[in-house]
Amino acid sequence: MPEDFTQYLEACRQRADTALARQFAHLTSEFSGADVSGGLERLRRAMHYALSGGGKRIRPALVYATAAACGAARDARLDQVAVAVECIHAYSLVHDDLPAMDNDDLRRGQPTCHRAFDEATAILAGDGLQAHAFELLAELPDSDAQLRLDMIRCLAAASGPRGMVGGQALDLGAAGRQAQDLQALADIHRLKTGALIRAAVALGARVAGADDSQLAQLDRYAGAIGLAFQVQDDILDVVGDSAVTGKRQGGDLALGKATYPALLGLDAARELLTGLHRDADAALEGLDAGADRLRQLAAYIVQRTH
Repeated sequence: MPEDFTQYLEACRQRADTALARQFAHLTSEFSGADVSGGLERLRRAMHYALSGGGKRIRPALVYATAAACGAARDARLDQVAVAVECIHAYSLVHDDLPAMDNDDLRRGQPTCHRAFDEATAILAGDGLQAHAFELLAELPDSDAQLRLDMIRCLAAASGPRGMVGGQALDLGAAGRQAQDLQALADIHRLKTGALIRAAVALGARVAGADDSQLAQLDRYAGAIGLAFQVQDDILDVVGDSAVTGKRQGGDLALGKATYPALLGLDAARELLTGLHRDADAALEGLDAGADRLRQLAAYIVQRTH
């Protein structure tokens, strides 16, 4: 990756972390009332733990980079949108890691939320993060009611049965049945991982005032990188170093999950990844240098090691 892109990604991460800290402080300021049992303080700590686990903030970076591609990189509303997307992402990870789901002990090299606290607290922390995301979009400043409604609808669709929840249900149903067809596997990944990535791009574009043609073009890009993200995750599950990925190597294989390397073989999975990268670049044809950060993000997603 070019050094300036590495710096850009770090700047996006810092921008998102600053916005998350500001929003979290505001959110939990109401927790300071009578809390005899300490339950609210435990919930606050669990929510903060879920949000501050050292993530790369790829989805906030996509919000920022998409708005930049549409000429609105400095719009202050982007921070609130980026936080909303990251809250949904954090909630989904907390719930995915639960014993009833993927039963993971590590996330980004740290104990998962239910291991650091307990299952009930982790469930509530995820619920709280999900609800707060929609509150943030409902209260988006300097935005008319139609824009706020469109953005809430977009994020809700990406989060629910037509998005991540549906993808997780398909993934659970496919456990132990690796030999399924390629389209079924793509359907799982487009919903479970790709839907929120597409939402991050769409929300950034909507804040920037993108027209229907731009929204369609950017959605093609997001669809390609969303699937590529999961293909690379599948590859890293086979070849990645747990010390780098922060997850158990071979965890998906141990659970009997369908993955691209399991279905296609490692070499063919890598070829698919290369093709998706080409598709992402092709989707941005005709956009000027303002979209270069999106192009670089696509390259980063397919080349990342964790």
